Amino acid sequence: MHAAADRLDFAPPPTPGLLRALVLALLAHALLLAALTWGVSWKRDAETIAVEAELWSALPQQAAPKLVETPPEPEPAPVPIPPKVEPTVSDADIALAREKERKAKEKLVQEKLEKEQLALEKKREQEKRQAEEKKKQALEAQAREKLKAQQEAKLAEKRRQDNIQRMTGLAGASGSPSATGTALKSAGPSASYAGRIIARVKPNIVFTDDIAGNPTAEVEVRTAPDGTIIGRKLLKPSGLKSWDEAVLKAIDKTEVLPRDTDGRVPSTLVITFRPRD
Repeated sequence: MHAAADRLDFAPPPTPGLLRALVLALLAHALLLAALTWGVSWKRDAETIAVEAELWSALPQQAAPKLVETPPEPEPAPVPIPPKVEPTVSDADIALAREKERKAKEKLVQEKLEKEQLALEKKREQEKRQAEEKKKQALEAQAREKLKAQQEAKLAEKRRQDNIQRMTGLAGASGSPSATGTALKSAGPSASYAGRIIARVKPNIVFTDDIAGNPTAEVEVRTAPDGTIIGRKLLKPSGLKSWDEAVLKAIDKTEVLPRDTDGRVPSTLVITFRPRD
């Protein structure tokens, strides 16, 4: 008994108005049941009956917040894929495209022709310059040859005149070495020297052709101090090639000219040869 009394002493105090709350709850439930039964039995259409009930608990408790259901988010509507639109090509567009293509091809062909024409003109200009350069070089070469020939002709003429002066002295003229007269020369060939030269060369002439007249071949002969022939040149052709060649061959065959009475041999001589002399 003592333990039970202790438990009662420490028990929570009784809730005031508990009996009244139970009575009201039972009454409310009975009314609710009656209303539901009446509505199901006598009426086809459902009627909304507002019922209020006040509930009391033995201990005060904080009510939890009402559960609010969040409606699901609607799924995004699928984005419609636009149908592929095929470009429509009209006859005018086709004609325009073909015209552009034709013009492009014509432009390429024209550019190619212009390049070829430019290259051809450049090549012709280069060939023209080369031809002009060759012509200029040829003219310069001709001018040099002509000048050289003139110089050689002047030199040959001078030698010829000198030889004529010396040969004139074969008759025996006197005077200084620079004298231009016909008197006996003190330093020229002797009177018989020309005959001695011809006598040395003429036996070596081989000529058997029958000729009319007495053609003259004039030859310049250059010698060394000992009389060795070091060069010969036909100054005046006879007009008969075979006679000229025979004279030149005879001079080559002679090789050495005789010395003059004073033991000297002129460095340059002009000798005249005739077949009937």
